[in-house]
Amino acid sequence: MRRLHQMTTTNTARRLYMVYTYTIFRAIFNGEQTNSGTPRRRHSHFCLLFNQKSIAEAGHIKAWQGLWHRCWLQAIVHIMSFWAVSRGLTPQGKVAPMLNPNQRQFLEDELRYREKLKMLAGGNAIDDVYVRKPDTVDDPLELDKHDSFYKTTKSLLVLFQIMGVMPIHRNPPVRNMPRTGYSWRSKQVMWAVFIYSCQTTIVVLVLRERVKKFITSPDKRFDEAIYNVIFISLLFTNFLLPVASWRHGPQVAIFKNMWTNYQYKFFKTTGSPIVFPNLYPLTYALCVFSWLLSIAINLSQYFLQPDFRLWYTFAYYPIIAMLNCFCSLWYINCNAFGTASHALSDALQATIKGEKPAQKLTEYRHLWVDLSHMMQQLGRAYSNMYGMYCLVIFFTSIIATYGSISEIIDHGATYKEVGLFVIVFYCMCLLYIICNEAHYASHKVGMEFQTKLLNINLTAVDTATQKEVDMLLVAINKNPPIMNLDGYANINRELITTNISFMATYLVVLLQFKITEQRRSQTV
Repeated sequence: MRRLHQMTTTNTARRLYMVYTYTIFRAIFNGEQTNSGTPRRRHSHFCLLFNQKSIAEAGHIKAWQGLWHRCWLQAIVHIMSFWAVSRGLTPQGKVAPMLNPNQRQFLEDELRYREKLKMLAGGNAIDDVYVRKPDTVDDPLELDKHDSFYKTTKSLLVLFQIMGVMPIHRNPPVRNMPRTGYSWRSKQVMWAVFIYSCQTTIVVLVLRERVKKFITSPDKRFDEAIYNVIFISLLFTNFLLPVASWRHGPQVAIFKNMWTNYQYKFFKTTGSPIVFPNLYPLTYALCVFSWLLSIAINLSQYFLQPDFRLWYTFAYYPIIAMLNCFCSLWYINCNAFGTASHALSDALQATIKGEKPAQKLTEYRHLWVDLSHMMQQLGRAYSNMYGMYCLVIFFTSIIATYGSISEIIDHGATYKEVGLFVIVFYCMCLLYIICNEAHYASHKVGMEFQTKLLNINLTAVDTATQKEVDMLLVAINKNPPIMNLDGYANINRELITTNISFMATYLVVLLQFKITEQRRSQTV
């Protein structure tokens, strides 16, 4: 027990004295006074705990003399090491953090800004302090020069203006003014109001005739009633045009300006413009095809329905053409997103092969995020129109399918049922094109671009480039390129299957009522 008590006392004294001696000398090297503050108090505590009287009583005076010298030697070694590190004679043990170019630029700007504030507080001149200049305003003439997307799709925008669907306009080339704008006092809006008034007059006349025949002729066949319901519902889309389309004019202008700025930013970053092959003739062809398809559908209904008069078609021409044009607009934008993503991935792969591509990868990350935001802005700008679009397709498909099947069960197949199946086929084709193109655009901008990043050999590049590739992958994960109608629904292939499953559910329920009613009438 006496030996154990001796070893415990010796170890405790060694630790306490090393801490005490290191504190004293560290205070000296830092310029502190030992006669004031913590060092003096620690010295007095040490003397109280380990004075000569207590040591003599324990019988360890010789042991403490050797311990005193060893503690002094160890304390001197620690003091000299601390002095060398504090004077910068030896490297620090902490590893300096690796910063990517964007973080390094932010840190440098922050340090310069703090230095500027200190100089201003001291009343000194700040001419020698470098402060990064703010972003310059792009030249509108240069923006127009590289805005190939507007030039190739201008025909569809002009058609929308003529039809009064989306009265946006191109601003004059003035600095600090967006290239595309929307104003309720513009000539385009005035023309849209005039066209809408004329069209609404015809729609009201046709709607009046349709409703009158639907009410006064209850003994007609079921398929004729279904025709009346479908075409009356189509007429109501005309009254939703100002709310669904004109109200979102500023958002559409923002979307067009995002495309304009993105193309010029892409050119300044990569040195090459975005090329949209075959988009110019494709846009013209879709404009012509939209109206030809509208005329064909209305004339087919005129020949297949005995009570469908020729002058009724003038109310449905612009409505069906508007649905076709919106489908064409969606197809063109989704195709353009895929082209821009492909051009960005090619430029990124060419940059990776160069020397120290970290700085360029930062700019490419910003370009990709802008492209993802443009895809989201497309759904936000046209959310009401495409939401109404999907509802019309859903309602028309269910009513037309139920009407044709019900009429076939009652009276057999006729040419009128063929007309109903034409309407169903037309609506489902529009829904398929919208959902399928949105799926391909999201896949090209998201999955394909991410796959090309994952195929990069990170062992052949420097650390800063590896960090930028990781940050780009994180940006893709945090900003998924989803075509969303302002939170109402995601446009993808899943919407097709969901729509078909809902239609099948409603049709099964309606046909059950139909068969039950038919059996009841036969028993009576």
